[in-house]
Amino acid sequence: MKIAIPVAEYLGLESPVYGHFGSAPAFALVDAETMAVKAISNSDHAHVHGACSPMKALAGARPDAVIVGGIGMGALLGLRAAGIKVYRAVEGTVADAVRQLKAAELPEIEENGACAGHSGGHSCHKS
Repeated sequence: MKIAIPVAEYLGLESPVYGHFGSAPAFALVDAETMAVKAISNSDHAHVHGACSPMKALAGARPDAVIVGGIGMGALLGLRAAGIKVYRAVEGTVADAVRQLKAAELPEIEENGACAGHSGGHSCHKS
């Protein structure tokens, strides 16, 4: 399983999970079986709020899942339409997030859990 996780700074498996999908500068793409990881620059980083193109953001990578702290409705629906599951991250590193997903500890984000907007920051942690 390939998993994409937004990060502010790419530090491999030790990258802290970034708080929001669309505004993340980069993504860590992890093979959950081998724990091999590579960086993907967010090709849609400068989008207007609410106009994130999730497949453009992932630079054509086709992960099976995304783990994120927060995500807007458009990006959530775009990922789902591409057959990509989206899970809610908790604070920690990329390695922590993958371990939690493999242990079935992360909830899948439903439409009512998408971010509605941001005032000041980009961290969106809804239940």
